[in-house]
Amino acid sequence: MNLRTLSIIAGVSYIIIFFSAIYANFFVLEALIEAPLDTVQENSKHIRFGVLAFLIAAVFDVVVGWALLEIYKEHPLSKLSTFFRMIHAVLMAIALFALLQTLPMTNSQSILDQVAIFNNIWLIGLFFFGIHLILLFSILRKPKMIALFLLLAGMMYIIDTTAHFLLPNYEDYGTIFLAMVAVPSVIGEMSLAIWLLVKGGKNEINTNFE
Repeated sequence: MNLRTLSIIAGVSYIIIFFSAIYANFFVLEALIEAPLDTVQENSKHIRFGVLAFLIAAVFDVVVGWALLEIYKEHPLSKLSTFFRMIHAVLMAIALFALLQTLPMTNSQSILDQVAIFNNIWLIGLFFFGIHLILLFSILRKPKMIALFLLLAGMMYIIDTTAHFLLPNYEDYGTIFLAMVAVPSVIGEMSLAIWLLVKGGKNEINTNFE
């Protein structure tokens, strides 16, 4: 498979991840947090579609990891980077069990407890994803600005997960941490997706790594 085809596959997969994650996070997960019992009892299909959206995101996370591995397979860090991305995808899939457990529940606190379990497992996955992005920064030769945003996003994922588990008053700073993660990750990963779709593979990617 040539580099252009691999780049398009990675770019399209990234776009699918974005839309799936936006739906699952901001329409399903937020509904569960704001109105847990009403969402479970009156809109259980919404939860099922949310789980499916998260699952689709995990599947295409693997596809992106594979495509990037093929594109940059000569780089000594490429396999390690892909390994950390695979851990993230697996943990996301495992976390979905917690959301499925909410479907038969009739108590708001029990539902929120399952959401908390999902979030904790997902946060651990994002820690590994942060390492993947930092390694990806080292792997990418161009564009440099996108690589820098990926580095910053990776660092913020790691810092945010660490803060979740170490700061007892994390919620007091939650909005700040969310912005610190969201801005570089959206800019970096969306820019990478667009670059892969528009320019990736058109010129031979430098695979002579020293």
